[in-house]
Amino acid sequence: MSAETGSSHRVPVPRLARRGGHSFDIVPDAGARAALAARLDLLDLRKLSLRGEIAPDGPRGWRLDATLGATVVQPCGVTLAPVTTRIDERVTRRYAPDVTPPAQAEADEMEMPEDDTLEPLGEVIDLDAVLEEALALALPPWPRAEGAALDTARAAPDSAAPDDEDGTRKPFAGLGALRDRLARGDGESGDGEG
Repeated sequence: MSAETGSSHRVPVPRLARRGGHSFDIVPDAGARAALAARLDLLDLRKLSLRGEIAPDGPRGWRLDATLGATVVQPCGVTLAPVTTRIDERVTRRYAPDVTPPAQAEADEMEMPEDDTLEPLGEVIDLDAVLEEALALALPPWPRAEGAALDTARAAPDSAAPDDEDGTRKPFAGLGALRDRLARGDGESGDGEG
């Protein structure tokens, strides 16, 4: 996903230098950004970068510290108009050999660890996966265009009179009277059955 080659960024753990760590600067090209935008249901992904370093963390672990930068375009949750958002987020992952992946209770549920930066250490650290996950977590869940607002829901037609002095509609106000009529037998249907 680099700007020049479109290649992936998988760092083999055995090749990491314990003294110097590993610096990275990932700037995906237009094709990689378009593919990622499609996977995340974005209208556009104009800019994207992940810059940082993987450094030793304890005797056998590694720590990734990076900055995610992105300019995303999402549909407004109310009007579907395009909403542009700039994202600048710190990303931290700690890779430890004694960590096991979270247990899956069911297909859609996972037990989340207390420290959400902690990851199991495998043979490689996939920086493209880190970038995609960090971007997905940083996206605004309900993007809203300027001035977009949800209309107030009405439980009665506009022609109905308010049930209260202050104009508030009370959709269940007539249920008590209906219950009383049914209890007296006044509300029976006229279909002849009974």
